Amino acid sequence: MKQQLQQILDPILDQVVKSSHPVAGVVAGVTNKDETLYLNHAGERDISTHTAMTDDSVFAIFSTTKAITTTVALQQYEKGLLDLDAPAKEYIPEIGQLQVLHGFDPQGKPILQAPKIDVTTRMLLLHTAGMGYDFFNPEYQKLTSEHGYPSVITSSKASLKTPLLFEPGTQWEYGSNIDWAGLVTEKIGGKRLGQLMQEQIFNPLEMNDTAFTLTPSMLERRTSMHHRQADGSLIADSDFILPQEPEVHMGGHGLYSTVSDYLKFIRLWLNRGEVNGQRLLQESTLELALNNGLADIAMKNLPGSIPTLSNDVNIYPEAEKGWTLGFMVNEQVTDSGRPAGTIGWCGLANLYYWIDIKNNIGGYWATQTLPFVDPTAYNGFLAFEKAVNSLNH
Repeated sequence: MKQQLQQILDPILDQVVKSSHPVAGVVAGVTNKDETLYLNHAGERDISTHTAMTDDSVFAIFSTTKAITTTVALQQYEKGLLDLDAPAKEYIPEIGQLQVLHGFDPQGKPILQAPKIDVTTRMLLLHTAGMGYDFFNPEYQKLTSEHGYPSVITSSKASLKTPLLFEPGTQWEYGSNIDWAGLVTEKIGGKRLGQLMQEQIFNPLEMNDTAFTLTPSMLERRTSMHHRQADGSLIADSDFILPQEPEVHMGGHGLYSTVSDYLKFIRLWLNRGEVNGQRLLQESTLELALNNGLADIAMKNLPGSIPTLSNDVNIYPEAEKGWTLGFMVNEQVTDSGRPAGTIGWCGLANLYYWIDIKNNIGGYWATQTLPFVDPTAYNGFLAFEKAVNSLNH
């Protein structure tokens, strides 16, 4: 299978860096529960310096951080340390101070009221607590642009103190929920999130190139961010780097990693929580992460309210989708051949992954391209996933 994957996937990687509107570079990998089946690269880490991409290039993995944070929370839950349905303010009182935004008055000032329902950690993990992102929500965008709320990219506590968009538990809205969940795990674990991840996930999985703060070796292999311009060209932003001494370890987006490392994390799930004879998650806990937890609440499409950061987002519009404790789950087969019940998600700079436990396959596709859902990067990923699924099923 390895040889077949190389034959069908190498041309897809080459195509996305050689198309009329290319991405600068890509690394992509495929794994089953036992081993990496495919890992390759194409293009450059930085088009301004012409540094070649390598398999071990380091990426800001943005929201693919979320699944790792959720795994830490689930580990605490199964040990009886975290009550998913207790008010989250019992762990972090500041979350109890957040108010609900009810629009803006004629002077443009936010209208705020105390919530009637307490935010719980389950709501945080499901994205039903009420937090949003300014690049996906026009009201949040107004708060950051006109009312002095810092962007989450600052990794500051202040950036998390934005109002709630609705009564907790009543709607789904993608946002900074998992950053708050990370703070809950820190309070319970008595350590910073990065240290909890290191002890509970990275060390057992031998993920040696994943961290909030880049090691010297990781820094040398860091891939530059690239911005798509209106004419389809790319500009390298070689200086862009997530805060390296962040006030908050942002559980929603703050990690750097390699594709090879993330495949190790995918293998943890393909092995249903056990790796190298160590059980990191109980079978019963897995079900929380594999099954839609939204009940009758629907996932929303995400409008790109800051066009330099994201296009409009409607991933797999052909399929019904839900959200588990940690992942998006598609409830119908997708056009890319992703079977119903597969979990996965993505990251802002056009990083995408899936974990198909039933068919023992998963993959990760990494670029550093903005805005999100860049047509070349996203369609390249869909072609990549479809090719893997066509071979595996």
